[in-house]
Amino acid sequence: MKEIGEKLKETRESIGISIEEAAEDLKTRPSQIENMESGNMDAFKDIFYLKYFIRDYAKYLGLDYEDMVDEFNEYLFDYTSKISIDDIKNAHNKNAKEEKEKEERIMSPYTLERKGNFFIPRWMIYVGVSLLVLGIVFFCIMHFNHEPSKNNDKPNIIN
Repeated sequence: MKEIGEKLKETRESIGISIEEAAEDLKTRPSQIENMESGNMDAFKDIFYLKYFIRDYAKYLGLDYEDMVDEFNEYLFDYTSKISIDDIKNAHNKNAKEEKEKEERIMSPYTLERKGNFFIPRWMIYVGVSLLVLGIVFFCIMHFNHEPSKNNDKPNIIN
């Protein structure tokens, strides 16, 4: 990465552009250009952002940006191929632990993500409401439409 940064820095200086001018033209901070030119990859949060920043900066300086991106990809491949399996497992375990802690965190009920949402199909709701209405109608018919008792000869009159 230092070689890429040095090439960018040499080109910028040979053209006579200051870091501040380049930063202003690229709409970025001067510290980002300084970090890139010094090969400080850790200053960039996202490796893909750095890759596209190298591309844009190389274009701005008039370099063959595709060659610069290829050179960065080769560097990245060499860098990642040196990572041990243990480091990869540790990173995976760390991510799994962070996810578990995130799930266990107590949150407000307004922001709580519910995992097993209870879902009732729409047709079941319609059937349930229809049965309820039919039950109410049946109850009303049976209650208000009764005949007087046959054991009494007198009609059933309410006082």
